[in-house]
Amino acid sequence: MSDSFYLLPETRGLLAIAGEDKVAFLQGLVSNDVAKTAPDRALYSAFLTAQGRYLHDFFLAEAGGSFYVDCEAARRDDLKKRLSLYKLRSKVTIADATASHAVALLYGDGVLRSLGLLPEPGSAKPFAGGVVYVDPRLPALGARAVLPREGAAAALEAAGFKPGDAAAYERLRLSLGVPDGSRDLPVEKAILLENGFDELHAIDWNKGCYLGQELTARTRYRGLVRKRLMPVAIEGPVPAPGTPVMLVDPTTKETREAGEMRSAANGIGLALLRLELVEGTATPPALYAGEAKLTAKKPDWVRLPETLA
Repeated sequence: MSDSFYLLPETRGLLAIAGEDKVAFLQGLVSNDVAKTAPDRALYSAFLTAQGRYLHDFFLAEAGGSFYVDCEAARRDDLKKRLSLYKLRSKVTIADATASHAVALLYGDGVLRSLGLLPEPGSAKPFAGGVVYVDPRLPALGARAVLPREGAAAALEAAGFKPGDAAAYERLRLSLGVPDGSRDLPVEKAILLENGFDELHAIDWNKGCYLGQELTARTRYRGLVRKRLMPVAIEGPVPAPGTPVMLVDPTTKETREAGEMRSAANGIGLALLRLELVEGTATPPALYAGEAKLTAKKPDWVRLPETLA
């Protein structure tokens, strides 16, 4: 396991949701089927505005009879507040568990095998007083864990993991084209299907209604997706998030706006791109963001409309 690494990122926070109504409470609020959460299965999900726009995304894992919500630390209080507004008479408790428990990111060749986890999104098992699970988005991202904060690093090192490099994990995420919360998804603006949430297993199309379900379903069934988040190779200075991406016509040299940059680092980034300008062409178009040249590449996991794929 010399190539298996762990991170305990301070950028992740935790909420603990307990009580006999915890499944029914969350089921009407979030995009995935909470009833499928179990000690042997974790989920990825999203919490939306009533208009179907992104507010939060998070991981949901069960341990000790509670649901642990792995979310952005900087926005944990906002998520707790929004969930609490819908508590009403539900028999649930919503507590900040960040002081007692930590999120661990586990990556590297052979990580899933060494943990005894099947390479299936969300496959989970008890581990070191908490729970470890395959990343529910893509097994290529490795595994995640929720562990008692005291002794978490020692438990991971005893299992053969080495302290990792946050930059290495960031390169892995960007190369796979996976968004990282509000860094890549503008709050109250982003649409799930433009950012891969269907393929990343965050939406259950067979569950009942939830906040934002109507727009999400309409976007899918009417084929309204016109943009997609894509990884881009960057030649030149790394563009800041929000930098417009421009397409240059190779013949006329005219420019058209093709999208907008999201997070990026060390020559690779994510950009929300207009599909009709970047897909279905014989040669990759010339894309520019500021002084940088971009080359978009569709990840294998991304599904596009048949007319563009």
